[in-house]
Amino acid sequence: MTFHEFQLHDDLLAGVDAMNYQQATPIQEQAIPKILEGKDLIACAQTGTGKTAAYLLPLLDKISHAKHGHTTTLILVPTRELATQIDEQVMGFGYYVEASSIAIYGGGKSENWEQQKRALTSGADIIIATPGRLIAHLQMGYVKFDQIKYLVLDEADKMMDMGFSDDILNIVRQLPKQRQTLLFSATMPNKIREFSQQILNQPEEIRLAVSKPAAGIDQQFYMAYDRQKIYLLEHIIKTQDVQSMVLFTSQKAAVGGIVRAVNKLGIEARGISSDRTQEEREEIMRAFKNKQFPVLVATDVLSRGIDIDSLSHVVNYDIPRAAEDYVHRIGRTARAATKGTAITFISDQDQDRVQKIERLIEREIEKQKITEELGLGEAPEYDPKRFAGLGGKIGGRPGRGGQGGGGGRDRGPRAEGDRGPRREGGRGGREGGRDGGRPPRRDAPDPKDPKYLERVANAKNALAALDAGQAPAVPYQRPPRPEGEERRERRPRPEGENRPPREPLPREPRPEGEARPPREPRPEGEAREPRAEGERRRSRGGRNRGKGRGPRPEGESAGSSPAPTATE
Repeated sequence: MTFHEFQLHDDLLAGVDAMNYQQATPIQEQAIPKILEGKDLIACAQTGTGKTAAYLLPLLDKISHAKHGHTTTLILVPTRELATQIDEQVMGFGYYVEASSIAIYGGGKSENWEQQKRALTSGADIIIATPGRLIAHLQMGYVKFDQIKYLVLDEADKMMDMGFSDDILNIVRQLPKQRQTLLFSATMPNKIREFSQQILNQPEEIRLAVSKPAAGIDQQFYMAYDRQKIYLLEHIIKTQDVQSMVLFTSQKAAVGGIVRAVNKLGIEARGISSDRTQEEREEIMRAFKNKQFPVLVATDVLSRGIDIDSLSHVVNYDIPRAAEDYVHRIGRTARAATKGTAITFISDQDQDRVQKIERLIEREIEKQKITEELGLGEAPEYDPKRFAGLGGKIGGRPGRGGQGGGGGRDRGPRAEGDRGPRREGGRGGREGGRDGGRPPRRDAPDPKDPKYLERVANAKNALAALDAGQAPAVPYQRPPRPEGEERRERRPRPEGENRPPREPLPREPRPEGEARPPREPRPEGEAREPRAEGERRRSRGGRNRGKGRGPRPEGESAGSSPAPTATE
């Protein structure tokens, strides 16, 4: 289905043709007519299927017919990058419509705040904003949204995960009740459905292949220890046709180390994370989209909604914490029915997460082991049951040769001749890993023992009888003493006999001439501990005061003896 079949405004169709949009995707085919009819909508589709154009085109069509002089459309998004990208798409689609828009987000200079303030007060047609920054403007009192007609929540599930639900509800309270609300999401958990009931009015629902990667993505899994990953990445870049690559890591602290390691291989790379200023992030994204360098290292801030033309490869340097995030990461490639490659490195501690990903995408992917062929040593075995409970921790400190040195559990194969046994579980040396669970007790009963099973069954039956009122509660009785065991006799102490005193602990004498260590001064403001009732106050005059000897005469030192009297 072509976009000309939607009967859009001629000026808007001119912008669509200029953007080289020809065939509508399934989500666009179903969403655009419903939005043009003015219905509230919940749309759920996999990432990279054109959800942004699915709501932008019908909204721009309405703006082009009405020619409003005030803000009519508010789009809420989770990240700055997505806000900037949608603003650019509005400029492209609406070039001939003459629709104005601005992206409102935090992290910029003071000039950006003033520019955002002018757009909010003068009335740009479309406002694309992150919830936190928009709340800050609303609190200043100069933002009026009483004429908003269209509200869009893009990547709603991500905003929920980031804790924006309260901010969104506060923003919605500032909007007119008579409006059209559109909610777009890549996943549809229960919390999204419950949240939508608070802000949508009898919505239509579109649900297409939730959390499934696009068919054009070639998914490849490679087994590798952390210290092997950077060299495996070098092999992949040199042997595959890598035009542009986004490398994802779950730790923003690891971005810099990976960038340095890739640059040492002679491959230019740059990193982007929340630690960088907004100007730096925009500059890096602009340079990457213009193909000025081939490898971009990023955190999951780029995994949602970011559209990069002809992105050939996505690399998961480590497994994401949530299986849905894996789908969002690899969805940066093979967008709009193109093809791409998604490569994932699997170390021993990530194997339980791999199982969750395969259950989500309903497909088992081959685990390749090529490190030994490359001279990098043996790769870890894929055995999720053995490594279950490691919690998917990301590997230890970077090694000297680059990111991902083999600290902790992920140490790889031991060199020949290395002495001493190695305990399972790495540094802790405890069975059960580092997931917080205790190791099994040594004297724990065998759960398959018939006597143990019989005791458990009797206890359950007794509890069930008590709950049903069929048996009275019986007080605890000491179990009978085993045969042949003698009871220890405990004779009473004769009247008047006291417990023998304990011997004092030996105390080493202080060496001659060594002074007693000074007491630590009491912290300022701390009160003296109250004296117990009946306790006498110790006199300050020392041990010999109060026995007929007065105070030491003035000028007499502690070590000198008193002057002899006449009677001596």
